[in-house]
Amino acid sequence: MDDNPTTTDFVFDHVAIAVERITDLWPTFAAALGGRYVDRGIGSDFEWTQLRFANGFVIEGLQPVGAENGAFLHRFLARNGPGPHHLTFKVPDLDAALARVREAGLTPVAENRDDPMWFEAFLHPSEAHGIVVQLAHPGDDLPPPPPEPEGFPDLPYDHPVASLGRVVHAVADLEAAAALYRDVLGGRVVSTGSAVDGNHWIELAWSGPGRLRLLEATNGDIAEWVGDRPGRLRHLYFNHDEPSWVPDVHQVAPARWVVDDDVFSTRLVIAPVC
Repeated sequence: MDDNPTTTDFVFDHVAIAVERITDLWPTFAAALGGRYVDRGIGSDFEWTQLRFANGFVIEGLQPVGAENGAFLHRFLARNGPGPHHLTFKVPDLDAALARVREAGLTPVAENRDDPMWFEAFLHPSEAHGIVVQLAHPGDDLPPPPPEPEGFPDLPYDHPVASLGRVVHAVADLEAAAALYRDVLGGRVVSTGSAVDGNHWIELAWSGPGRLRLLEATNGDIAEWVGDRPGRLRHLYFNHDEPSWVPDVHQVAPARWVVDDDVFSTRLVIAPVC
């Protein structure tokens, strides 16, 4: 079903996870799953570091810095603990992207053009089905990344690197979520299906490696897990040669391993490389 065209030039670039310390990500996502350092930087009250996986998809870690008063990441961690914070879509023209969003009846927030190398705006979780969505237009001449952080895991050359195959986001209203991520943010439907509990899902892709599976949360245990929220990031799905290397992993089926959601409030589902 991978024949319907992308409707925009948006790219699903990365998923961001809020943590107390960036180094908290390294044992699982770098040392075990082989994510490689891409870039890092400092914002007004946070630091960020990005790890890229074998298929090119990226996880970004966000760490708070500075005083707690008024700092968004301190507030997020105090309210939710470590866990998924936002999905980032890179856009070729922020004005055009925001016009498209507004035409759909949505209200972008926190628009910022102070940095000529990074224009951005956001959709609130109440409008993006339970998670922050960042729309970002990077500049044309981004500086080279700084050296990798001190102490970053130095892996042997033959260490397998996992692919981050998809982000799975459970939503209370599947059709409305699909309308946002497909019709407004330009994803193309690459597959659909139903889970054993009767919940349907729709998987979307963009021109880059990022894929998003929207999972209906109206039946069974997942409905209780989402509760009265509009949505909640369910898990990150990886392919990896050595699932048993991942800390706290347990096998739940012949070709399926899981790290439960007490790790960054995010389940990891890991399958062998086919």
